[in-house]
Amino acid sequence: MAKKALLVGINDYAPAGSGGPDLRGCVNDVQDMANTLSALGIVPSSPTTMRILTDVRATRAAIMAGLQWLTTGARPGDALVFYYSGHGSQLIDVEGDEPDGKDETICPHDFATAGMIKDDDLRNAFATLPAEVSLDVILDSCFSGSGTRELAALAATDERLSVSYRFVQPPLDWGFFLDTNPSLPVRGLLKQRNGVKEVKIATELTHVLWAGCRDNQTSAEASIDGTYRGLFTLNFCKVLRGAGVTITRKNLDSQVARNIKAMGYAQVPQLEGTATTLNEKVFT
Repeated sequence: MAKKALLVGINDYAPAGSGGPDLRGCVNDVQDMANTLSALGIVPSSPTTMRILTDVRATRAAIMAGLQWLTTGARPGDALVFYYSGHGSQLIDVEGDEPDGKDETICPHDFATAGMIKDDDLRNAFATLPAEVSLDVILDSCFSGSGTRELAALAATDERLSVSYRFVQPPLDWGFFLDTNPSLPVRGLLKQRNGVKEVKIATELTHVLWAGCRDNQTSAEASIDGTYRGLFTLNFCKVLRGAGVTITRKNLDSQVARNIKAMGYAQVPQLEGTATTLNEKVFT
């Protein structure tokens, strides 16, 4: 059984250095995720099994090439992980395949010139995976603009908090056509049908989506003990290391949500998959 991971974290957005919509905790998030996956034997720490793209190296072309590397040669029984920590955004859906008329996106380092990576791009990258390949997609980014005012207010009223949100406004040529108070459901990869959360790409895939927040919230990063971290990734790795690989996805999600709430944040993670995959042990 092959185990592979593509890990992406972007603090430095173009232009390189200061000047872009930069973040501070995403590279720390990637390092923590890489250490956790390796220490627990989920994915070996080797260039042949784990690829890490950060900052200026995490261009759109590099991420798409990394996704091709991740999926190429996958066979039933393999376990794959795609992790992203950085900005999220939205674009108007021109293909007509989104019920809300919007595409969810993640933002590579050079998104301002090369473009964002849409949910359609991710679906296409994963569409060739054979049945019974385990794929966990973990996104510590924002998919909604509606919660940014809350985070800004927290940072302004409490000097102990230094909070940033992982959302960037889409470019005007696309953003102009969106409503003024966007709400982005994290269902670009998965959809709900007949009351059961299922994989949107192909229902036979054991495909799971972890999102750092619900569809009307933002994923926050903050200074924790002097180090900037994404709240979701911080607690995801902490709980996973403490519980080990015998914990189910559903229980891991519940414990991460409780930890974030105990820290005083309203952000609630979201986990989607089939009833079977949610009750399985993590990364199986």
